[in-house]
Amino acid sequence: MTSPLTLPVRDGDGEVRLDRFLRRKFPHLAQGRIEQMIRKGQIRVDGERARRASDRLHPGMDVFVPPEMAIPTSTGAPRPKVSLEDERFVRDLVIHEDAHLIALNKPPGIAVQGGSGTTRHLDAMMEAFADPDHGRPRLVHRLDRDTSGVLLFGRTPAAAATLSKSFASRQTTKVYWAVVLGVPHPLSGEIRGWMKKQGSARDPDRELVRRAAHGEPEAQFAITDYEVLSHAGTRASWVALKPVTGRTHQLRFHMAEAGTAIAGDPKYVCDRPPIGGLEELLHLHARALRIPHPAGGILELRAGMPPHIKAAFEALGFDEREEPDPFRPFGGREGR
Repeated sequence: MTSPLTLPVRDGDGEVRLDRFLRRKFPHLAQGRIEQMIRKGQIRVDGERARRASDRLHPGMDVFVPPEMAIPTSTGAPRPKVSLEDERFVRDLVIHEDAHLIALNKPPGIAVQGGSGTTRHLDAMMEAFADPDHGRPRLVHRLDRDTSGVLLFGRTPAAAATLSKSFASRQTTKVYWAVVLGVPHPLSGEIRGWMKKQGSARDPDRELVRRAAHGEPEAQFAITDYEVLSHAGTRASWVALKPVTGRTHQLRFHMAEAGTAIAGDPKYVCDRPPIGGLEELLHLHARALRIPHPAGGILELRAGMPPHIKAAFEALGFDEREEPDPFRPFGGREGR
């Protein structure tokens, strides 16, 4: 009789459903096959027969499966492959990598996840970093297609869950830099109000948000701290933005609502004239991120600016060396 395979549940797996754990180990497995083998009593957890696909596993447990489970069947889907070109592309974006997470400096113009008609995106490219135990790294937050800067992935399910909780509980500090039309008044402050999604829920890049009233169904309250770091007369400003909440298109919407829309934004506009001579790209960059590291301590990440924003700085007379610490403008307003 052939001995069963033993699959230990490790710390990096976190607390996980049995079916999800098995699909990580054997990406070819269809859900139907997993449930069939559970019904037949072929899968055991710590020596006991598994009862449901939704059974919860914890680190320290052992899962026992028949050896044939590791053999792909005609109904299984092979792990997707990443082209050599895309693998080189995504590896060149890495600004930090360790056993728990990977941080990229996302360029503008590429989607973070797939959507309607979007097949090339960073989430799929992370297959280049996949390992046999945990599969590919998992996205823990989003950036719009046209926004550049720091983007974070958890390398294990447990790390991804920890990082996601840090975003949800506002233990992170995110700082964006933007070139905006005109000069916000006052030069430092807070923008707050109710907003609501509209448009395509299936494709985040086609979503829009609008102003909403308190109590309106599905309305969300949003807060953004900002500080003007420099300005070119009344024509344009270099602004640091800190989203206290994390709503879709929050920064773009808030700057347009303030009458100082972000340069190159085709969706959220104001009545100011465009800044001539700049590329027609969104001038919004996720400059820095401060977040608790899953292994302990605080991790600070910084992403260099893309070429079109560097060109805008040069044209408008802004010098990024004047603000060597992106977190400085919000040092007294963290942890809210």
